Order: sequence, then structure tokens, then C-alpha cells
Amino acid sequence: MNWKKLQNGSDIRGVALEGVIGEEVNLTPEVAQMLGKSFVHWLWNFTSQTNVSIAVGTDSRISGTVLKNAFIAGLCEAGAKVFDCGLASTPAMFMTTVSGEKATMAGVMITASHLPFNRNGFKFFTNKGGLDKKDITEILKIAEENEYISIENKYPVESWSFIDEYASFLVDYIRKMANIQPNFEHPLQGLKIIVDAGNGAGGFFVSKVLDQLGADTRGSQFLNPDGNFPNHVPNPEDKEAMQSICEAVIRENADLGVIFDTDVDRSAIVDSKGNPVNRNALIAMISAVILKEHPGSTIVTDSITSDELTKFIEEELKGKHHRFQRGYKNVINESINLNNQGEESWLAIETSGHAALKENYFLDDGAYLVAKLLVEMAKLNAKGRTLTDLIKKLEQPVESRELRFNILEEDFGNYGKQVLAELEKKVIQLDGWEVVSPNYEGLRVRCTSSNEKGWFLLRLSLHDPVMPLNIESDIEGGVEIIAVKLELLLQDFHGLKTNVLKC
Repeated sequence: MNWKKLQNGSDIRGVALEGVIGEEVNLTPEVAQMLGKSFVHWLWNFTSQTNVSIAVGTDSRISGTVLKNAFIAGLCEAGAKVFDCGLASTPAMFMTTVSGEKATMAGVMITASHLPFNRNGFKFFTNKGGLDKKDITEILKIAEENEYISIENKYPVESWSFIDEYASFLVDYIRKMANIQPNFEHPLQGLKIIVDAGNGAGGFFVSKVLDQLGADTRGSQFLNPDGNFPNHVPNPEDKEAMQSICEAVIRENADLGVIFDTDVDRSAIVDSKGNPVNRNALIAMISAVILKEHPGSTIVTDSITSDELTKFIEEELKGKHHRFQRGYKNVINESINLNNQGEESWLAIETSGHAALKENYFLDDGAYLVAKLLVEMAKLNAKGRTLTDLIKKLEQPVESRELRFNILEEDFGNYGKQVLAELEKKVIQLDGWEVVSPNYEGLRVRCTSSNEKGWFLLRLSLHDPVMPLNIESDIEGGVEIIAVKLELLLQDFHGLKTNVLKC
């Protein structure tokens, strides 16, 4: 058993079911049981306590229940007190660790986010937040060593429908913060808001949150949990998924559409005209809310956000935009670090839809992000305005393109670094191209020629032998001109498959 292969950054992910050619099952119930025991032992080391309580939930994946039962068996075998939360969301499982008198020492979510039906995994939390990469490495090391202390006392497993408590928390938050009088209980009355849960775990948001707040939710779709994901991938970044909710908003004449990923730690919205508000637009919208509450503070994003977003945050909203590395934990940790250094930062957000707010434990929570926007929507609606008014001055690039170059070399990490280093040397010698600094990931280049007016970012994938490339331009045809020039600069790198530039 190669335990290291189960690590995916700060999560554990693997193949849980057969059915995909070339993908061998490596996340079995037996493995899950050992992971349960290993996590308890890790908690002993982390907390110096042996009295361990853990809450466990799962999304709608087919393999979820079997893996959950095996994982819980491992927890119990190691002497932990376990709460089975059934169908849950990833943010809710963190919230079990800060839920007052009943707070657990840890929460675990069994999910593989938006990945295909045959995958699954584990996300781990303490009241300090999600575990980091080094913590996952240590848990897997404990599993590999397979040396466990025998525990005689076993606790019975308790059921805990925590998603109900979590939903009530969201309802109370929206009521209190919107404070719509005289309709305090139903601040969303008169608004039609529909949800697309993609058959993941987010269907609760309709009956347990929106309906309680008076919204008309008729026309919401794919709310029933189904790990086959028969309608579309539950992913706000997926074009088919976004098209589905956009069409639903138009069809239902809704004021707002909401879409969640499988485990509800990411989200996006759709305006009343069926336009998607995701990626840069979503960052701009929540930044407008945050910077009104915390003027001049820093918004931390991932590296592929647009120049137009920077202009909007810094010139229109009078805040500061700090781009950092891709990876939601990287963005969150950077925002935390800035605060520790005395630089005020209340929002860490990726273009993927991961958004973490300081006021909410820096937890990347798709439902809380939507709740925050619903508060603003209720306030604006009372004044005859809409959410999109917040970003009406956000400019959009004329063209944008995202490509992925496969690295053919076995040592893909070092080869990718070599490509970036050599490319930077070539760029420095070109007129009209400027290396952007500071830059925390890959090579970002500003293309200032009159027929380009854009930028590109070439970087290394976090885990795969791939170099993603993002190009944007404010000139029609500019992306193609930048791509052609870049292809010439990369032609000597035979270990890099750049033929996608011709597509």
C-alpha cells in the first residue's frame, strides 16, 4: 500500500470505486478504518489529550456511507467518542468543533469535492481550522507504520443531525445582519431565489435556510442527494453546471440563482438576467461588501485573477489586492499571515469559489458566502437596488483563455521550474513585455504592446505534471498574438507539450 499516493495537499483523496479504466481502487474500507485509527493517534500527539471526540459527516457520494462506517470503526477502535452526522457539508463539519458545550475535538468530512463519482476522500478539522499538508503527511505516516495502542474502553456511536443546527445558524445570521423591519423574520420575502445543488449535499439550503427566510424557492433543481451526479458535475467552475443554473434562472424568472459544489465549501451565483457571477465577478462582489465594512483592508486572492479586478478593488473600492499562490489553504494562510503581521485582511478567496472570511473562522464556506451576499441583497432590495449594482463598474477583459501544457519529463517539478526560469530570461529581453513583481506563483507577464494590452501567467500545477497558462487581453485578437509569441519562446522546451496553443 502506497499511503503517500492518498495525499492531495491538505486533504486525503483516492479512488473508492471501480468503473473508470486505468483507475485502480486504493481507498477501500480497510484503508478508511486504518485512517480512523491514525487520525486518533495524530490527535493524541497534536493535543496531548487522550479523551478524543470526533464528528464525522459525508456528502452524497455512493461510497460515502461504506467509507464512513469503516472510518468510524477505526475511530472507535482507537477509543474515540464519535458523533455520526450523516449527510453534511464540509463547513458544517468544522463548525462541530466550535459549537458550544457539545463542541468536538475534531470534525471529519468524507468528500472528494467535485471529482468524479468513483473518487472520495477525507477533510480534517480541529477548532484551529483545516489541517495543513504536513499534518496529512503525518497521519499517513502513522498509517504506514501500523503501530497502534490497544484501547479497552469503547464508546457507543451517537447520531447528531448537525446540519440542522448549522442551517439555523445561517438563518439567524441573515435575519440579524439584514435587520429588515418590520419583516425581521422574513428578510427575503418577495424575492425568488433558486438553488442548484447538483445532487450534492447542498439541497438543505432551500428548505432549511431560504424557505425559513421567506424566499420563493420554486424552480430549484437537483436538490436530492445522488452520488451518480446524473444531471451535471456539482462544480461552480464547470461550464455545463453554470449553464444549467443560468438557464433555470431565466426559465423561472428568478431574482437570483445559487449553485454549490458537492460538499458546499464553494459556491457561485447568477443574476436575474441569467448572467453568471463567478470567478473575478464573484470576488469583486464580495470584496465590495467586505471593503464597505472594513475600508482599506486587503483582499487576498489566488494568482490568476485579472488586472481589471485589481483596478476595481484598489481604485473603485479603495482596498488593497494581494495575489498569492493557487490552493485555497495557501490563500487562507496568507490572509492569516498578513493579519498576524499587522495588515488587516478580512477575505481570502480563490477564483474557484473557495471564500474564507475572518469573521467566520477563515473557513472556506460556500453557504456562508451566499448568506453574506443575501444579507446585502435584502438591504439593497429594500432600497430598490440589486446585487449587481455592486459590480457595475467592474471591467471585463475582451478576451481570456486558459490552457494546460503537459510536462513529459519524469521529474516534472524541476523541469517546470527550469522552464519558468529560462522563460523569464527571454521575456526580460523583449520590448513590450514586463515581468510582474511582486509575484508569488509562476511567471506573470504584462503585455503592453498596442495590439496585445493584456497579461499571461504560466505556473506549475500544485500536484500534476502540468503547467497551466492563463492569458487575458483588452484587445480583440490580443490573446492569439500573445499566444503565438509565447509559443516561439517555448519551442526549445521539448519536454513541454505546447501544441494546445495552436488549438
